[in-house]
Order: sequence, then C-alpha cells, then structure tokens
Amino acid sequence: MPELSTIKPRQRKPLSWKTERAHWKRGIYSIIGVDEAGRGPLAGPVVAAAVFFDYDTCRKFPKSLRDLNDSKQLIEEERERFYNLIIKHARSWGVGIVSHEEIDKINILQATMQAMTIAVDQAAAKLAMENILPELLLVDGNYFRTKLPYEYRTVVDGDAKSPLIAAASVIAKVTRDRIMVEMDARYPHYNFKSNKGYSVPEHLRALKEHGPCPIHRRSFRPERFQEEMKFEMIGEAFATD
Repeated sequence: MPELSTIKPRQRKPLSWKTERAHWKRGIYSIIGVDEAGRGPLAGPVVAAAVFFDYDTCRKFPKSLRDLNDSKQLIEEERERFYNLIIKHARSWGVGIVSHEEIDKINILQATMQAMTIAVDQAAAKLAMENILPELLLVDGNYFRTKLPYEYRTVVDGDAKSPLIAAASVIAKVTRDRIMVEMDARYPHYNFKSNKGYSVPEHLRALKEHGPCPIHRRSFRPERFQEEMKFEMIGEAFATD
C-alpha cells in the first residue's frame, strides 16, 4: 500500500517468535514464512515471497534484524535496509510474480495462490540443494491453497506476529515497489512511483483523465473505485451548475 508508517522503531511492538516456537516444541524446525504484496491495487502484478531462516539463526537472530516488522509498519528506507539484511541472513528465499494479464484471466485470489506457490517452490528448491526439506509453511492470512506437498498453517495478521512472515512481507513489498517504480517511467501519468497502483484519489483522477494503461487490471472494478469516480463526477456536476 502507499506509505503509511510514521511509527518510530522503538514505538513499534517488537515481533516475538511465539508462532514459530509453538512448532519448534513439536519438533518442527524447517519453517518457511510466506506473504504477498499487491492484491488490492488497480494496476501491476501481485508478488509473493517465501523466506527461510534456519533454526540457529532464529534462536540467535541477528541484532540488525531485531527491529524487523510487518512491511506496512516500515517506511521505504527501512524496508530497503531490511530487504538487504534478509537476503544476507536467510538460508533460502524465493519470489513469485504473477502479471496483471494472469490476474485478469484467473482472478486475484488464484493469482495470489500461484505467486505464493512459485515463491515457496523457489525457496524449497534452494533448500533441496542442501538436502533440507521444508516441514511447514506459515502463510499470512486466513486462506491458502497449493499443489506443493508441504504442511501449512495460515496466520491472520501473521506479518505483525511472525518474524518469518514479516521477512517475507518485506521481500514481497520491496520487489513489487521496485517493479512499480519501473512502470512509472513508462506510464508517468499515473504516478505509480508514489501510489504503487493503489486506488488513491490522484490515481483515480488520472484514470478518469487518461483511461487505463497497459498494466491496469481490466477485471478490477472495486466498489471503492466506482464510488469515488461517481462522487467526483457528481461534485463536478454541481461545480458547473
């Protein structure tokens, strides 16, 4: 989503390993965190990430990562910093990107599941090279489906509870934001660099003035989009009376 966080690191509630610890007590140590970015925007892809830290790293989490949090709670500079640190310290990670065309074909829910599956498959393939098999996926949200043969648990608001899911949320968010910055250079009318394709007022006004560009999701007609456009047109009608 567009930049929201004004919370300083010391004011944020630190993440705990409570979610992961419940599974460690059951003897499950090879856990991958999974999250997505970009389900709600009117334009661009949906991106998912999967991140694996080995058990020893989780128990002695690097000091530089201890302020890690849900990507929505971080400003852009923090997300970029954590992105580099996660890549450095993670034993494995993967990214799945599903295009706006595919979203229009199969719907956003199925596209999200596809992106998550791609991300997990990438992370698992890297682990397989070290003879490590994922034992559990922790997935943000309340719904997940995949053809991959791994046990999984969904965690509502998982990116604000689990460091593994939070790490995946940062990788997914930064990856998608970088894509939308590239798209801004191609389609400058929509200010994708700032709004990342979400339905903020400036984006809606640009859509009304210029129409959709090639990366807009043709299947997306959210109620908010329709109502805000209707509201603006009514306001303009009053202004010209």
